[in-house]
Amino acid sequence: MERLDPIDVAILQHLQEDGRAKRTEIADAVGLSLPAVSERMRKLEERGIVSGYHAHLDARRVGIDVAAFVRVAVDGSDHYAGFVDAAVAMPQVQEVHAITGEGSHLLKVRVRSTSELERLLDALQRLSGVHATQTSLVLSTPKESPSLSLEEPAAVATNGH
Repeated sequence: MERLDPIDVAILQHLQEDGRAKRTEIADAVGLSLPAVSERMRKLEERGIVSGYHAHLDARRVGIDVAAFVRVAVDGSDHYAGFVDAAVAMPQVQEVHAITGEGSHLLKVRVRSTSELERLLDALQRLSGVHATQTSLVLSTPKESPSLSLEEPAAVATNGH
């Protein structure tokens, strides 16, 4: 785990809330000079803690209305790398996770229609080593966030427990 001091945490929280924030705004918010904030941000980027700046799009508003989670079972570790490479290359696949339990991988996918989902599932099932998939359609998403909680574990609310 990378060590972060409270000022780095404040900078990162500010960036997560507003990735387009001007460095002068961040400097004011954390109580540092513009050059000091710029240097800290550069170091956070160099360390790979900040890996990029992106627009967060509303999938439904751009016509990508179907979200699903696909559990994939890949036979043998000799097929894993090829499967991962193929899944990563598919633009409809947003996330690829190697998992424990049933299956070997969990994919988060977004497509425009169930017909497109069917084609994607067909393509996944044809990959070398894939012997099963199980798909769960997302009906609604009460919470989805790209932000990480940077609070120390002891500070996380436990709802009185």
